[in-house]
Amino acid sequence: MEKCDKRDLIVRAALELVAEQGFHGAPMAMIADKAGVGAGTIYRYFENKDALIRGIYCMVEARVVAAILKDYPDNGPVRERFMHFGTVLVNYLASAPLELRFVEQFHNSPFGVDHRREKIFGKGEKDIISELFQEAIEQQIFKPLPLSILFALFFSPLIDVCRDQILGFINLDQELIEQTVGACWDAVRR
Repeated sequence: MEKCDKRDLIVRAALELVAEQGFHGAPMAMIADKAGVGAGTIYRYFENKDALIRGIYCMVEARVVAAILKDYPDNGPVRERFMHFGTVLVNYLASAPLELRFVEQFHNSPFGVDHRREKIFGKGEKDIISELFQEAIEQQIFKPLPLSILFALFFSPLIDVCRDQILGFINLDQELIEQTVGACWDAVRR
């Protein structure tokens, strides 16, 4: 088995266990067992459990960003870019239940608090969504609310809709996704 394969097995096992049992219910020994590797093998790829959790989140975030950047209307109006971002986000997360549950766990943990602080207060590197929201604020397109509230009005409903799709409470099609993202737009625009 190749090194990349073992790393992938570890990541997949951690995603599944965290999605099922949360971070505390997924000790490294259990992750190793589920991945079919020795407990020490995990430490060849990740320094510790925190590094594993952050690494998985970065991987998921990179996948979402890659999906968003595909056909992203760089020079389009703010609303067009907002709609593209929201539509891609819902399509991606609604089709990736393990990743969605991991992201929810991450954002409701101390890891997520640190991550949000970096995004909201600009302590990390800029990202496409922060730049879009900052542009909309500067152009007075969005309501004069703190960035954390604007993010909540955008992300929270979309995450909830993705969860409800996965649970079978709703059946999203492209029209309903666009209407939902449009409702988020209405919530943040002046």
